[in-house]
Amino acid sequence: MSERVEIQKIRERYPDAIEEIYEFRGDTWLYVRPEYLLRVCQLLRDDPDLSYLYLSDVMGIDWLPKWQAGEKPKRFEVVYNLYSPVSFRRIFLKVRVNEGERVPSVTPIWEGANYPEREVYDMFGIPFEGHPNLKRILMPDDWVGHPLRKDFPLGGEEIPFAQGTMGPAVEDLMHPHAGESFEGKTGTEPVSGR
Repeated sequence: MSERVEIQKIRERYPDAIEEIYEFRGDTWLYVRPEYLLRVCQLLRDDPDLSYLYLSDVMGIDWLPKWQAGEKPKRFEVVYNLYSPVSFRRIFLKVRVNEGERVPSVTPIWEGANYPEREVYDMFGIPFEGHPNLKRILMPDDWVGHPLRKDFPLGGEEIPFAQGTMGPAVEDLMHPHAGESFEGKTGTEPVSGR
């Protein structure tokens, strides 16, 4: 099987950019060195034979157990899902990073990367160098930690409950209701579930 034209062009222009190539079920995954990411993305978008004009998604992966076992060279991966509406082909780029390392933001190439990069930052704590507005997008600003990391505590926050206390039951509540009541009445009469 011949090498995909994308790989040929990247290797021709940036011989050291690709760390590894992985193919599975017709999809191609390129592991790109972080320092080459923007140049490779620019080439994939601007080359008329390639025209990867559409960034479908940006995702994060935390390989904590495999990284600790020595099965992965770095803890995190950022995955870029690219699509060419000209050739109707898809390619995935992956960048490996460790805790505290930054990934270049691809927002100068695809503006649509803005929110997905913020989501990866919010959920995994992976910072994007040059992002125009890198801040939390899903979690509250005062949230501590990044919930999709494998070392994030799963137990949540302990909530104290007093033993033997009971709350009000629905049938004990009386509410004025401007619309239709439980008994089929309308207006502002007191409404009860009984």
